[in-house]
Amino acid sequence: MTRVLTMIAMGVLILVGAPAIAVDAIGQSTVSKHQTTVQVANCMRKRMSADKVISYNAAAKVCKNQVNIQSNNSASVAVVASDSAPKP
Repeated sequence: MTRVLTMIAMGVLILVGAPAIAVDAIGQSTVSKHQTTVQVANCMRKRMSADKVISYNAAAKVCKNQVNIQSNNSASVAVVASDSAPKP
């Protein structure tokens, strides 16, 4: 009887914990999209104030490409922390 109750309790914990993990993944994606949007907007503001001739669409295209390149470079250079020392 104790094993049955333990198994039921473990099943409930697994089912309750799964949506919490999914919400964390969605939150990270939203923050990342927001940061990208802010970076593009800042880039466009600087670019359009420096060059009065550039169009909105041209500035948007250049800034989106620039932010995408920066995010791809930062993702590939990301440092992973670990508990183990590096191998000689």
